[in-house]
Amino acid sequence: MAKQTVLVTGGAGYIGSHTIVELLANNNYDVISADCFFNSSPKAYTQIEQITGKKIKSYNIDLCDEKAFDKIFAENKIDGVIHFAAFKAVGESVEHPLKYYHNNIASLVNLLSLCEKHKVQNVIFSSSCSVYGNVQKLPVDENTPMPKAESPYAYTKQIGESMLEDFCKQHTTFNAIALRYFNPVGSHISAKIGEWPLGKPNNLVPLITGTAIGKYPQLTVLGGDYPTRDGTCIRDYIHVTDIATAHVLALNYLLEHKNKSNYDVYNLGSGNGVSVLEAIAAFEKVSGKKLNYKIGDRRPGDVIAVYSDSSKVQNTLGWKCEHDIDSMMKTAWEWEVYRTQNNF
Repeated sequence: MAKQTVLVTGGAGYIGSHTIVELLANNNYDVISADCFFNSSPKAYTQIEQITGKKIKSYNIDLCDEKAFDKIFAENKIDGVIHFAAFKAVGESVEHPLKYYHNNIASLVNLLSLCEKHKVQNVIFSSSCSVYGNVQKLPVDENTPMPKAESPYAYTKQIGESMLEDFCKQHTTFNAIALRYFNPVGSHISAKIGEWPLGKPNNLVPLITGTAIGKYPQLTVLGGDYPTRDGTCIRDYIHVTDIATAHVLALNYLLEHKNKSNYDVYNLGSGNGVSVLEAIAAFEKVSGKKLNYKIGDRRPGDVIAVYSDSSKVQNTLGWKCEHDIDSMMKTAWEWEVYRTQNNF
């Protein structure tokens, strides 16, 4: 495959930065990043360069500004887009729904409009297991019916998938894949990039590592009375590098014209349900640190339990989950230590 140019939106973010590293390691791609650093840092680009030895072209723009967004397409010949840029905090979306509807939907509308204008025909969309809501049967596969979303964030992902499917029906030469990934954790093996939220994080693992290193006095487990084996929510945790690899495989699949339909969806998960308390126990085992935590109230918008059947992506794209929960926690902790030592 000749070298092609990929636009990664949200490229300074957690999954975006890891995906850029995998794209550059693949050596088939030139990468352009777009990020407005709402919940990320431009230092991520420096860290990517340290890992890969390659400097990437980047734009500091808000994707909801179509005129500014158009500049990227006008100045570069783009062969494909991997679209990560979105607000992603479940709890915040419940408190500020319009913020999420505006940002997550308007940015995708602009992306698809500009793809149409500039004849860019391949998009990988960052979706989420949150589209499944509270399901009756586990594990979930791609044919599991989607119920009413439990949060505005989840609903924006359902809407995003519908937008892509409708756009693909209208434009038969346009290709899109939505990757419904489960709970991303861990960091790059180098420990030079990882989950890098600005302010106090909303996700479990950076709260665990931040508490262990002394940034936060205590971790509050959000709910201990769920109908699960230990009363805490169950999630399917997946290493961020495994997610990044899947995005590269999905993009290769489209650019090599291997897809049989121009729109498809795939789950990305380990297939294993891990409770919050089990995740804490895994962290304590690999770090050797006892975590200070308490059981608190439930968080609005959280589903009780969800984990995946990811056989479709394994069979079609040849992807598989390479990391277990211990590896996820070990690399997350190594990143937390590195980040603290370097005052990030």
